[in-house]
Amino acid sequence: MSRRCDICDKHQVRGNHILRRGQSKKTGGIGQHVTAVTPRTFHVNVQTAHAVVDGVRRRLKVCTVCIKSGRVTKAPRVRQAA
Repeated sequence: MSRRCDICDKHQVRGNHILRRGQSKKTGGIGQHVTAVTPRTFHVNVQTAHAVVDGVRRRLKVCTVCIKSGRVTKAPRVRQAA
């Protein structure tokens, strides 16, 4: 499953996790020093949502930012006849 938003095309990005050691100068120390830099990935909060696209109910993978901002019009729930 790809972690990519179907609306804004947001996807995971690479970054670093930086480990620091020591007391900061602000709190009376001699300063912090970097001891390790480890690569990591930042993931997107992607949810599966039923949305109306061109009048048709579709299932999309959408990030929560697009859901909250109203870029996605959620489809009403469809009840099945018994």
